[in-house]
Amino acid sequence: MIRLTGIVKRFGENTVLNGVDLDIPEGEVTALIGPSGSGKSTLLRTANLLEIPEAGTLEIGDARIVFAPDRKPPQAEILAMRRRTGMIFQNFQLFPHRSVADNVTEGLVTVWKWSADKARAHAMDLLDKVGMAHKADAWPATLSGGQQQRVAIARAIAASPKLLLCDEPTSALDPELAAEVVEVLGKLAGEGMTMLMATHDLRLADQIAHRVAFLDGGTIVEHGPPEEIFRHPTDPRTIRFVRTLLGTPQAV
Repeated sequence: MIRLTGIVKRFGENTVLNGVDLDIPEGEVTALIGPSGSGKSTLLRTANLLEIPEAGTLEIGDARIVFAPDRKPPQAEILAMRRRTGMIFQNFQLFPHRSVADNVTEGLVTVWKWSADKARAHAMDLLDKVGMAHKADAWPATLSGGQQQRVAIARAIAASPKLLLCDEPTSALDPELAAEVVEVLGKLAGEGMTMLMATHDLRLADQIAHRVAFLDGGTIVEHGPPEEIFRHPTDPRTIRFVRTLLGTPQAV
Protein backbone atom coordinates (compact mmCIF):
# COMPACT_ATOMS: atom_id res chain seq x y z
CA MET A 1 0.00 0.00 0.00
CA ILE A 2 1.11 3.55 -0.77
CA ARG A 3 -0.35 5.99 1.75
CA LEU A 4 -0.28 9.76 2.22
CA THR A 5 -1.70 10.85 5.56
CA GLY A 6 -2.37 14.39 6.78
CA ILE A 7 -0.17 15.96 4.09
CA VAL A 8 0.23 19.71 4.50
CA LYS A 9 2.23 21.80 2.04
CA ARG A 10 2.56 25.57 2.14
CA PHE A 11 4.28 28.07 -0.10
CA GLY A 12 4.69 31.13 2.06
CA GLU A 13 1.25 31.93 3.45
CA ASN A 14 -0.52 29.90 0.76
CA THR A 15 -1.61 26.44 1.96
CA VAL A 16 -1.67 24.31 -1.20
CA LEU A 17 -2.35 20.96 0.50
CA ASN A 18 -4.39 21.04 3.68
CA GLY A 19 -4.31 17.68 5.45
CA VAL A 20 -4.64 15.37 2.44
CA ASP A 21 -5.26 11.67 3.12
CA LEU A 22 -4.95 9.28 0.18
CA ASP A 23 -4.45 5.53 -0.09
CA ILE A 24 -3.16 4.14 -3.40
CA PRO A 25 -3.66 0.38 -3.55
CA GLU A 26 -0.81 -1.54 -5.14
CA GLY A 27 -1.56 -2.64 -8.68
CA GLU A 28 -4.19 0.06 -9.19
CA VAL A 29 -4.35 3.47 -10.89
CA THR A 30 -5.56 6.53 -8.97
CA ALA A 31 -6.36 9.67 -10.97
CA LEU A 32 -6.32 13.14 -9.43
CA ILE A 33 -8.68 15.65 -11.02
CA GLY A 34 -9.59 19.19 -10.08
CA PRO A 35 -9.30 22.81 -11.19
CA SER A 36 -5.96 24.48 -11.76
CA GLY A 37 -4.42 25.40 -8.42
CA SER A 38 -6.27 22.67 -6.55
CA GLY A 39 -3.02 20.95 -5.51
CA LYS A 40 -2.88 18.01 -7.94
CA SER A 41 0.67 18.51 -9.18
CA THR A 42 1.91 19.49 -5.73
CA LEU A 43 0.48 16.27 -4.30
CA LEU A 44 2.32 14.30 -6.98
CA ARG A 45 5.54 16.12 -6.21
CA THR A 46 5.23 15.41 -2.50
CA ALA A 47 4.88 11.70 -3.30
CA ASN A 48 8.46 11.64 -4.60
CA LEU A 49 9.65 14.47 -2.36
CA LEU A 50 10.36 17.02 -5.05
CA GLU A 51 8.34 19.07 -2.56
CA ILE A 52 8.81 18.41 1.16
CA PRO A 53 5.56 18.68 3.18
CA GLU A 54 5.38 20.63 6.43
CA ALA A 55 3.30 17.89 8.06
CA GLY A 56 1.98 14.41 7.41
CA THR A 57 3.28 10.95 6.65
CA LEU A 58 4.35 9.28 3.41
CA GLU A 59 4.50 5.49 3.14
CA ILE A 60 5.59 3.52 0.08
CA GLY A 61 5.86 -0.17 0.81
CA ASP A 62 7.92 -0.59 3.94
CA ALA A 63 9.46 2.90 3.73
CA ARG A 64 7.91 5.62 5.89
CA ILE A 65 8.73 9.29 6.48
CA VAL A 66 7.02 11.56 9.02
CA PHE A 67 7.18 15.27 8.26
CA ALA A 68 7.22 18.16 10.73
CA PRO A 69 7.76 21.92 10.32
CA ASP A 70 10.96 21.83 12.38
CA ARG A 71 12.46 18.71 10.81
CA LYS A 72 13.65 18.13 7.26
CA PRO A 73 14.11 14.43 6.48
CA PRO A 74 17.74 13.36 6.03
CA GLN A 75 18.88 13.33 2.41
CA ALA A 76 19.44 9.58 2.58
CA GLU A 77 15.76 9.04 3.48
CA ILE A 78 14.64 11.35 0.67
CA LEU A 79 16.78 9.55 -1.93
CA ALA A 80 15.65 6.13 -0.72
CA MET A 81 12.00 7.16 -1.10
CA ARG A 82 12.58 8.70 -4.54
CA ARG A 83 14.10 5.45 -5.75
CA ARG A 84 10.73 3.80 -5.16
CA THR A 85 9.04 6.14 -7.62
CA GLY A 86 9.21 7.04 -11.30
CA MET A 87 7.80 10.25 -12.73
CA ILE A 88 6.40 11.33 -16.09
CA PHE A 89 6.20 15.09 -16.69
CA GLN A 90 3.79 16.87 -19.02
CA ASN A 91 6.67 18.41 -21.01
CA PHE A 92 8.62 15.13 -21.26
CA GLN A 93 11.89 16.36 -19.65
CA LEU A 94 14.10 14.18 -21.86
CA PHE A 95 17.82 14.91 -21.97
CA PRO A 96 18.21 16.65 -25.36
CA HIS A 97 21.89 15.73 -25.67
CA ARG A 98 21.25 12.00 -25.13
CA SER A 99 19.84 9.50 -27.58
CA VAL A 100 16.53 7.80 -26.88
CA ALA A 101 18.24 4.69 -25.50
CA ASP A 102 20.67 6.76 -23.43
CA ASN A 103 17.76 8.63 -21.87
CA VAL A 104 16.44 5.31 -20.59
CA THR A 105 19.82 3.93 -19.45
CA GLU A 106 21.14 7.09 -17.75
CA GLY A 107 19.53 6.49 -14.36
CA LEU A 108 20.24 2.77 -14.43
CA VAL A 109 23.96 3.37 -14.94
CA THR A 110 24.51 6.45 -12.78
CA VAL A 111 22.09 5.74 -9.89
CA TRP A 112 21.68 1.98 -9.85
CA LYS A 113 25.21 1.21 -11.09
CA TRP A 114 24.14 -1.22 -13.79
CA SER A 115 26.67 -2.13 -16.46
CA ALA A 116 26.24 -0.33 -19.78
CA ASP A 117 25.44 -3.58 -21.60
CA LYS A 118 22.82 -4.69 -19.06
CA ALA A 119 21.23 -1.23 -19.05
CA ARG A 120 21.13 -1.09 -22.86
CA ALA A 121 19.48 -4.52 -23.12
CA HIS A 122 16.86 -3.54 -20.53
CA ALA A 123 16.27 -0.20 -22.27
CA MET A 124 15.64 -1.94 -25.58
CA ASP A 125 13.07 -4.22 -23.95
CA LEU A 126 11.25 -1.20 -22.51
CA LEU A 127 11.43 0.78 -25.73
CA ASP A 128 9.93 -2.20 -27.52
CA LYS A 129 7.12 -2.25 -24.91
CA VAL A 130 6.25 1.40 -25.66
CA GLY A 131 6.71 1.03 -29.42
CA MET A 132 9.92 3.06 -29.65
CA ALA A 133 12.68 0.46 -30.17
CA HIS A 134 13.09 1.60 -33.78
CA LYS A 135 14.04 5.09 -32.52
CA ALA A 136 16.64 3.91 -29.97
CA ASP A 137 19.47 5.93 -31.52
CA ALA A 138 17.42 9.00 -32.46
CA TRP A 139 17.68 12.38 -30.75
CA PRO A 140 14.66 13.62 -28.77
CA ALA A 141 14.33 16.71 -30.97
CA THR A 142 13.54 14.51 -33.98
CA LEU A 143 10.55 12.85 -32.26
CA SER A 144 6.92 13.86 -32.11
CA GLY A 145 5.46 14.81 -28.75
CA GLY A 146 3.74 11.45 -28.42
CA GLN A 147 6.98 9.64 -29.19
CA GLN A 148 8.89 11.72 -26.64
CA GLN A 149 6.30 10.95 -23.97
CA ARG A 150 6.51 7.23 -24.72
CA VAL A 151 10.30 7.42 -24.27
CA ALA A 152 9.73 9.28 -21.00
CA ILE A 153 7.45 6.46 -19.85
CA ALA A 154 10.13 3.88 -20.65
CA ARG A 155 12.65 5.92 -18.67
CA ALA A 156 10.28 6.31 -15.71
CA ILE A 157 9.65 2.56 -15.38
CA ALA A 158 13.24 1.48 -16.08
CA ALA A 159 14.07 0.79 -12.43
CA SER A 160 10.73 -0.97 -11.74
CA PRO A 161 9.34 1.69 -9.36
CA LYS A 162 6.71 0.81 -6.79
CA LEU A 163 4.78 3.93 -7.80
CA LEU A 164 4.59 5.65 -11.19
CA LEU A 165 3.66 9.34 -10.97
CA CYS A 166 2.16 10.99 -14.07
CA ASP A 167 1.78 14.77 -14.14
CA GLU A 168 -0.70 15.68 -16.91
CA PRO A 169 0.91 13.11 -19.28
CA THR A 170 -1.31 14.01 -22.27
CA SER A 171 -1.87 17.75 -21.79
CA ALA A 172 0.91 18.85 -24.18
CA LEU A 173 -0.29 16.56 -26.97
CA ASP A 174 -2.93 16.81 -29.68
CA PRO A 175 -5.69 14.17 -29.51
CA GLU A 176 -4.06 11.70 -31.92
CA LEU A 177 -0.71 11.76 -30.12
CA ALA A 178 -2.44 11.69 -26.74
CA ALA A 179 -4.16 8.46 -27.80
CA GLU A 180 -0.73 6.83 -28.24
CA VAL A 181 0.19 7.70 -24.67
CA VAL A 182 -3.18 6.58 -23.29
CA GLU A 183 -2.66 3.21 -25.00
CA VAL A 184 0.78 2.74 -23.42
CA LEU A 185 -0.39 3.77 -19.95
CA GLY A 186 -3.39 1.48 -20.33
CA LYS A 187 -1.05 -1.41 -21.11
CA LEU A 188 0.99 -0.67 -17.97
CA ALA A 189 -2.19 -0.47 -15.90
CA GLY A 190 -3.25 -3.84 -17.28
CA GLU A 191 0.09 -5.28 -16.16
CA GLY A 192 -0.51 -4.09 -12.60
CA MET A 193 1.64 -0.96 -12.47
CA THR A 194 0.68 1.19 -9.48
CA MET A 195 0.05 4.74 -10.70
CA LEU A 196 -0.94 8.12 -9.36
CA MET A 197 -1.74 10.63 -12.08
CA ALA A 198 -2.87 14.23 -12.22
CA THR A 199 -4.95 14.86 -15.33
CA HIS A 200 -7.63 16.99 -16.96
CA ASP A 201 -8.10 14.22 -19.55
CA LEU A 202 -11.29 12.49 -18.42
CA ARG A 203 -10.88 9.91 -21.19
CA LEU A 204 -7.53 8.88 -19.71
CA ALA A 205 -8.90 8.72 -16.18
CA ASP A 206 -12.09 6.95 -17.24
CA GLN A 207 -10.26 4.33 -19.31
CA ILE A 208 -7.49 3.27 -16.98
CA ALA A 209 -8.12 4.55 -13.43
CA HIS A 210 -9.55 2.31 -10.75
CA ARG A 211 -10.19 5.29 -8.47
CA VAL A 212 -10.59 9.03 -9.00
CA ALA A 213 -9.98 11.71 -6.38
CA PHE A 214 -11.36 15.21 -6.91
CA LEU A 215 -9.25 17.93 -5.28
CA ASP A 216 -10.34 21.48 -4.60
CA GLY A 217 -8.72 24.02 -2.32
CA GLY A 218 -6.00 21.62 -1.24
CA THR A 219 -8.33 18.91 0.04
CA ILE A 220 -9.87 15.75 -1.42
CA VAL A 221 -13.55 16.56 -1.83
CA GLU A 222 -14.75 13.27 -3.32
CA HIS A 223 -13.11 9.92 -4.00
CA GLY A 224 -14.39 6.79 -5.71
CA PRO A 225 -14.55 4.68 -8.88
CA PRO A 226 -14.56 6.68 -12.16
CA GLU A 227 -18.13 5.71 -13.00
CA GLU A 228 -19.31 7.26 -9.73
CA ILE A 229 -17.21 10.44 -9.88
CA PHE A 230 -17.85 11.14 -13.58
CA ARG A 231 -21.46 10.02 -13.86
CA HIS A 232 -22.92 10.32 -10.37
CA PRO A 233 -20.88 12.84 -8.36
CA THR A 234 -22.48 14.00 -5.13
CA ASP A 235 -20.55 17.08 -3.98
CA PRO A 236 -21.62 20.33 -5.72
CA ARG A 237 -18.00 21.25 -6.46
CA THR A 238 -17.38 17.91 -8.18
CA ILE A 239 -20.62 18.23 -10.14
CA ARG A 240 -19.65 21.69 -11.43
CA PHE A 241 -16.15 20.59 -12.37
CA VAL A 242 -17.19 17.42 -14.20
CA ARG A 243 -19.94 19.28 -16.07
CA THR A 244 -17.39 21.86 -17.20
CA LEU A 245 -14.96 19.24 -18.53
CA LEU A 246 -17.68 17.22 -20.21
CA GLY A 247 -19.35 20.32 -21.64
CA THR A 248 -22.70 19.33 -20.14
CA PRO A 249 -24.19 22.31 -18.29
CA GLN A 250 -27.30 20.34 -17.35
CA ALA A 251 -27.24 16.74 -16.10
CA VAL A 252 -23.94 14.87 -15.75
